[in-house]
Amino acid sequence: MPATRTTQTHENAAATASAASGPALVRGLAAACHPLPAAAVTLFAAALTAAAGHGPAQAALTVGAVAAGQLSVGWCNDRADLRRDLATGRADKPLVAGTVPAAAVTWAAAGALLLCVPLSLACGLLAGAAHLVGVAAAWAYNLRLKGTAASWLPYALAFGLLPAFVTLGLPGAPWPPPWLTTAAALLGAGAHFANVLPDIEDDLATGVQGLPQRLGRRVSAALAGLLVLGSTTTLVVGPPGRVTTYGWMLLAATATVLLLAARRPAGRLPFLVTMAVAGADVILLVVELRP
Repeated sequence: MPATRTTQTHENAAATASAASGPALVRGLAAACHPLPAAAVTLFAAALTAAAGHGPAQAALTVGAVAAGQLSVGWCNDRADLRRDLATGRADKPLVAGTVPAAAVTWAAAGALLLCVPLSLACGLLAGAAHLVGVAAAWAYNLRLKGTAASWLPYALAFGLLPAFVTLGLPGAPWPPPWLTTAAALLGAGAHFANVLPDIEDDLATGVQGLPQRLGRRVSAALAGLLVLGSTTTLVVGPPGRVTTYGWMLLAATATVLLLAARRPAGRLPFLVTMAVAGADVILLVVELRP
């Protein structure tokens, strides 16, 4: 048995070493950065910058800072979870499959974080500080808060500060309207509950006891739906003026798809529905915030 384990270790090391160069390394890093959430948040920021009226240069800085921050968070998450992913046999994770070395993910996370700092501060000191607090909250989740009852807080804080990062970079550094901050924070908390649903058993087996794990799948699925619905409701009724037809349609559609997703809490459907609702919300935001 010891000889077999040694052979397997050498084989995995060889596979990782062979994957650590060229296009294979790029593909491994791309898969390890949590590409769907990273792209969704970056696109959300891009839509906010367009709606807020940023010029091309400022928009590029803002979106670049958000992209760098999201990459750092995604790589940090996979690296921090490596021990638990190995214990549960998560072969879908690049680090477990050996398609990218752990050291490469560590350096990538650190490099993206270092790039995020000057890009964020170039948008203005107050705006940059707001974004870096959000990124720090996400890192705190990865490294410590994921296994505590406060696991939802970094999501709510990071999402809630994203509109502030965009608006504080405008002339006069205005804060976003309270309804926008509230909607973003609710969406972040809902995304947390929805994202955890497929992995609750593996998390509990490896000692991760965040709030969704403590509440269980059914309660967490219900909370995810209510939080996301609350986010959409805030976006629809929060701004001054009459609610548009699109707003009412969005609210009805959101309630319907969330109800359907809650019937299948074990898979990725709740999280994918959350991403779809966020995309529809972005369209509403672009219309409401455009100068």
